[in-house]
Amino acid sequence: MKPITKAALVLLGMTAPLWMLTAAQIGSTNPAAPRGNMKASDLFTNSIIAKAPGFNITRSQLDEAMAGIKSQALARGDIITPEQQNQLERQILQRLIQVQLLSAKANDADKAAGKELAEQRLTEIKMRAGGTDEDLERQLKPLGLTRAEFVSKVTEEAIAETVLKRELKVEITPEQIKEFYESNRSKFEQPEMVRAAHILFGTRDLATNLELSDAQKAAKRKLAEDVLKRARAGEDFAKLAKEYSEDPGSKDKGGEYTFPRGQMVPEFESAAFSMSTNQISDIVTTTFGYHIIKLYEKIPARTAGLDDEVTFGPGYVIIKRYWTGSPDAVKTSMKLSQVIRQKLEADDQQKQIPDFMDRLVKEGKVEILDENLKPIERPALRGTNAPPAK
Repeated sequence: MKPITKAALVLLGMTAPLWMLTAAQIGSTNPAAPRGNMKASDLFTNSIIAKAPGFNITRSQLDEAMAGIKSQALARGDIITPEQQNQLERQILQRLIQVQLLSAKANDADKAAGKELAEQRLTEIKMRAGGTDEDLERQLKPLGLTRAEFVSKVTEEAIAETVLKRELKVEITPEQIKEFYESNRSKFEQPEMVRAAHILFGTRDLATNLELSDAQKAAKRKLAEDVLKRARAGEDFAKLAKEYSEDPGSKDKGGEYTFPRGQMVPEFESAAFSMSTNQISDIVTTTFGYHIIKLYEKIPARTAGLDDEVTFGPGYVIIKRYWTGSPDAVKTSMKLSQVIRQKLEADDQQKQIPDFMDRLVKEGKVEILDENLKPIERPALRGTNAPPAK
């Protein structure tokens, strides 16, 4: 788990919530991701594999959820063995059953709170996709999902999570939050950062990712030198970035990034952190090409307080009141005390969930019709005479 980030989003303590299996692919450029508009339900039979009074779960629903897991594994270069696949299928089927059982217990207040939670998550996912509904729809399309279908998945699980929280009645005190904060202060540090902009003159073909010829590189180097002279002569750096930069992730923002150490390639990072405010670098060469960098600001390291609104970058905290980068980066921030509360609530829930869900499944009269997907019985409950698990 990244420091305190989304522990409260873990719904049932087995794998990530089902919507996250898709959300994790948003914003990626994974070439192994499924292509086209075909969905798992178009490929697999629709046989019923689990049923209960009020709902059925089909093989196609399970296969569609598993497709997200397989895509993630491929993106990491992992291989799912047949044994692992069977274990994952059992776990995901349990998740699908549990969401249905919890959703059936939702009252009007649960539905309203769940929809609000879903909207917060959708905003975060959309920002990762690029910021607009069109960006989100474009990245959902290769996954075989429409925006409406994805919103439905996120909302359904958010409502189920809200019901679970109400049923388990977890209470976290201010004293517990403070104690956790004091014991983990190092996790809440916003590291030293720089706010800088760059203009990239790429040395790889954008279509094939192959290295350009020496002659083409020489032409790019010459253009970079000419633009560098214009920047140092006082021309607007952001306008030059919008006109010349070949970095699609930043050119429309004037080439700007705000980042700590460890996020950029070494040559780029070393140059940016060694510069003075408003200094323009010499040409910096990386595997991506030739860069001209302008440093706008150095942001010192700070530790977030409990009342600070924070959000999280990849492995670090961002404190909203000290953030001078893109406002979109802190659009979904919340008080650190609330983040810690969610983490502690999730931890407490994980302890209660197995017994609670076992009881709910029995009360719901759930039948799993596929023998290969029936759950493996858990060890005897604590408090019996059974020996402790090793």
